[in-house]
Amino acid sequence: MTRTTQIEAPPVQTTAGGPSAASIDWRGTTPVQNTAGNTNTQGGVIMAKQRATITDVARAAGVSKGLVSFALNDRPGVSPETRDRILQVADELGWRPSVRARSLSTDRSFALGLVIARDPEVMSGDPFFPAFISGIESALAPAGQALVLSVVGSEADEEASYRQLADHDRVDGVILTDLRRDDSRIALVARLGLAAITIGRPDVPSDLPSVNVEDTPGIVAAVEHLVALGHRRIAHVAGPSRMLHGVRRSLSFTETMHSHGLDGGLIIETDFTAAGGARATQLLVALADRPTAIVYSNDVMAIAGLGIAARAGLSVPRDLSITGFDGSDIGAHLFPSLTTVTTAVQEWGRHAAGLLLRVIAGETVDDIELPPARLLIRESSAVAPITPPPTAAP
Repeated sequence: MTRTTQIEAPPVQTTAGGPSAASIDWRGTTPVQNTAGNTNTQGGVIMAKQRATITDVARAAGVSKGLVSFALNDRPGVSPETRDRILQVADELGWRPSVRARSLSTDRSFALGLVIARDPEVMSGDPFFPAFISGIESALAPAGQALVLSVVGSEADEEASYRQLADHDRVDGVILTDLRRDDSRIALVARLGLAAITIGRPDVPSDLPSVNVEDTPGIVAAVEHLVALGHRRIAHVAGPSRMLHGVRRSLSFTETMHSHGLDGGLIIETDFTAAGGARATQLLVALADRPTAIVYSNDVMAIAGLGIAARAGLSVPRDLSITGFDGSDIGAHLFPSLTTVTTAVQEWGRHAAGLLLRVIAGETVDDIELPPARLLIRESSAVAPITPPPTAAP
């Protein structure tokens, strides 16, 4: 997968499969002959051929440029025989649609925008967004669309990126992720005239379509699983309370604990990072009445917790049970393997891109409901210790 990611700078447009021959400056280079024969020689120097144009196709097919345009865009007014001949000639010449030409003729950019307000170094260690972006690209590539991805360090920079995308007509629409309390982006994209969809439902009035995954059943299932194993002192390492999914998971944890008559107040809020998960775990295992199980709000923090527990002399799951959230692949290959809550992250991305493309096309759309999160039980959770070992060293 070839993508260019912009870090706190003007967004970079990326396309599936990397740059085309037409977009590369070949001066001073020696292109390699490809199977399509898109090179020739001049004066003993290998030169790259210019890409075939509609004019080339029209000349070779013996028809007008207008007729070629109609045939290539599958518009009426072209007989089946002529259409087939034009398409065959276009294929033989290696003609491919030009995004620049399509943009000029349709007033479209043929690109979607995704702006992520996370510390770039932190995001690089989180498997969620690579999987999510992979899902987006699986929908964009067949549609001949590009992704403009911008990673910024603050919410203010995020909003500035949306304004820049709109001011320069860089994208036809945007996908809003990490919804926040009283999210100002909902009104912002409306003011900017940007088509948009959201991942999850905002807590403010919104006319934007959404792709939804109910994540609370996953947290409920994790707590129920641990309670059934005999755990009574259970902690939760939560995400930021300003993010709606962080709030939902914390509330689900507390309510489920209370439903069993247990204290649901042992919660430490973090920033969803490995470092944040590690610090929270250090605090929890140092408590005089430390928990026998910890429910983490993502896999990154849970994996950090496994390391902190081992360093403190605790055996997982004999002394401490741990559960994560996200179902990242690496969790299956740890020792012990990570009990986690799984969601179809790539499907989120694929459905989000598909939904936004339909919105841009002017279709009437409904919200998309994906299967709810579910618990995947592995080796990091087990029966609670009869007598918890002494407080671990920090």
